[in-house]
Amino acid sequence: MTTDPPELVSQEGVGVPDTLQRLWTPHRMAYIRGENKPDGDDEGGCPFCRLLELDDAEALIVARGSWVFAVLNLYPYNPGHLMVVPFRHVADYADLTPAETVELAEFTQRAMRVARSVSSPHGFNIGMNQGVIAGAGIAAHLHQHVVPRWGGDSNFMPVIGHTKVLPQLLGETRALLAAAWSEAA
Repeated sequence: MTTDPPELVSQEGVGVPDTLQRLWTPHRMAYIRGENKPDGDDEGGCPFCRLLELDDAEALIVARGSWVFAVLNLYPYNPGHLMVVPFRHVADYADLTPAETVELAEFTQRAMRVARSVSSPHGFNIGMNQGVIAGAGIAAHLHQHVVPRWGGDSNFMPVIGHTKVLPQLLGETRALLAAAWSEAA
């Protein structure tokens, strides 16, 4: 069986014709442009510090502890992508107090339990990027990522289309996780 090659798409003045279809995601420009990223090391420019002044639902905060809070990532890799963030504006993991370190670990464990109860992921990516050179988008305020993963979730969209398809709105994800948070103690 032979298949004919896809027909080339030609658009005048926009480059070389190719066989790619386009899926436009203009809302991603906020991320690309770096909107809401800190403009320095001060707390006033920090998006994590600003979140603490908002209502939890508006800020996408799932839970607050004594030293840290869990918040949905505004630009998630997968549904349920949480970050565990200290209240204190601190950049380096080694600068956390013992109490902050313990609660950060406990919140990370609870985030995993909550994600398992709500959406049954097959695994997780957990980690933090320390410094801009290591890939931290917000290097001035430490945060640990908790990314649920499912078998087969690495589909063609991120690889070829540089686009992630998320099947649920962030507000809905936040409501599910926040409701399950207290049960996962």
